[in-house]
Amino acid sequence: MRPRIVIVGAGFGGMAAVRALKGAAADITLVDQTNHHLFQPLLYQVATAALSPADIATASRVLTRGQPEVRVLMAEAVGVDPKEKLLRLADGDPLPFDHLVLATGAAYSFFGHDEWAEHAQVLKSLDDALAIRERLLFAFEKAERTDDPQEVRRLLTFVVVGGGPTGVEMAGTIAELALTTLARDFRRIDPKSARILLCEAGQHVLGAFPADLPAYATEALRSLGVEVRLGQAVSLVDSAGIVLGEERIDAANVLWCAGTQARPAARWLAADAARNGAVRVRPDCSVPGHPDIFAIGDVSSFEAGDGRPLPGLAPVAKQQGKYVGKLLAARIAGRAAPPPFRYRDMGTMAVIGRSRAIADFGRFQMRGFLAWLAWSLVHLMLLVDFRSRVMVYTNWSWAWFTYGRGARLLTGKGRKDSARKDG
Repeated sequence: MRPRIVIVGAGFGGMAAVRALKGAAADITLVDQTNHHLFQPLLYQVATAALSPADIATASRVLTRGQPEVRVLMAEAVGVDPKEKLLRLADGDPLPFDHLVLATGAAYSFFGHDEWAEHAQVLKSLDDALAIRERLLFAFEKAERTDDPQEVRRLLTFVVVGGGPTGVEMAGTIAELALTTLARDFRRIDPKSARILLCEAGQHVLGAFPADLPAYATEALRSLGVEVRLGQAVSLVDSAGIVLGEERIDAANVLWCAGTQARPAARWLAADAARNGAVRVRPDCSVPGHPDIFAIGDVSSFEAGDGRPLPGLAPVAKQQGKYVGKLLAARIAGRAAPPPFRYRDMGTMAVIGRSRAIADFGRFQMRGFLAWLAWSLVHLMLLVDFRSRVMVYTNWSWAWFTYGRGARLLTGKGRKDSARKDG
């Protein structure tokens, strides 16, 4: 009987594991709640109308066409029975496995204030991105037909919480949306008057970057008109906006880009977990006490040589997925296992806006146009298929020369969401 490998999650880690297992003498099942692989680093561009969903997502079945040993299953995993070796699903019979790879990712954390989730939008899925896009664009449409100046100001106030890469990227692109793309499209309101705030409890945005790169990012954001608020924590999020320190800020849209927490794989396995809920794994990415169960990407906590866990980045997940796939292929073929996993740090980047980005490559850093160009090339190459690369490149080129955005259609969801929130 061929060994059964179940991989949970079609993100960077899960898909890398699938590809590394190509040709293995095993029956592989890829399980995900959606039917597609999503390129999350560009998700914010869907949320700000720069790209369409199909530009950064590809059907999982398309990506596995060349692997007849792979079965794709659209289902939600809700638990693991490690003793019986069963993956429990939200509906249907459990899946038996001989080897299990958990690549379930992470979700946003509201730091013990889960009630804030009702009033703040997060960005983790295509549904999230489309909901944000609808609300952003609808805020301008609603302001155009509003006579109350105070209401116009509330509608055109956008608060982004969290000064990490996602928060910085969101704040910068919302500012560019208002300053350039929408600037000439309205008659009664001035989109340039939109107020964009980026709130970071720490003393710097992009605090993981070295040297003076965070200072450059802050100044670049401010040059776009973004109000950067540092050293103040959000103490309340409600239907009217936020409270930052002691200050009430009325806003129609609050975007939460702060802390994250791992999906509940550690709880499923009763395994040791890091502070963010990620499973602490062994040097081969397996779960202690369960040599046939692996956790990779954001759901895992892998300590590097310096004793610190690896960051929750796409390259980490991809490298771990490739490593585990090769390890399992070697195990099935009776070959010697590869040496313990070692992460190759290829650098970290963050884009701030048009021609503005920062990049840390360890021995040297980049900023400005060159960093933005490097960021663009790297992200184009990381897209999983040729069609996506062509579409993203075409949209970026068109936006570069025209300052336009081609994904600005409203379907009414933003109107319904806004009415529900305001009510």
